[in-house]
Amino acid sequence: MSMETVPKDMRNMRACLLCSLIKNLEQFELDGCDNCDGYLQMKGNRDMVYDCTSSSFDGIVALMSPEDSWVAKWLRVNRCAKGCYAVSVTGKLPAGIIRELKSRGVTYRHRDTSIKS
Repeated sequence: MSMETVPKDMRNMRACLLCSLIKNLEQFELDGCDNCDGYLQMKGNRDMVYDCTSSSFDGIVALMSPEDSWVAKWLRVNRCAKGCYAVSVTGKLPAGIIRELKSRGVTYRHRDTSIKS
């Protein structure tokens, strides 16, 4: 697991609304999302970081081998980068971003487990 993926401190932690990766605000702004930056372009764009991440999430799972983990498969992050992931993320991506994802063939599933699909 690269140290850039692990949250540097417990303050200002946020979770990506697309993949649920947890980093702090500055890490998302500096590096973007390790899994989603090709779609969300958060790197260097604080407004996109606020739009595409949430500070309201429950549970943290640290994954060292996502491809081998049943928890990663259950969270649907088994093909994602090593790192810390939220079990549930409150919030939803903006409609314009969801449309853009759909046009690129990316299925968006909200990460809030308190809402039934």
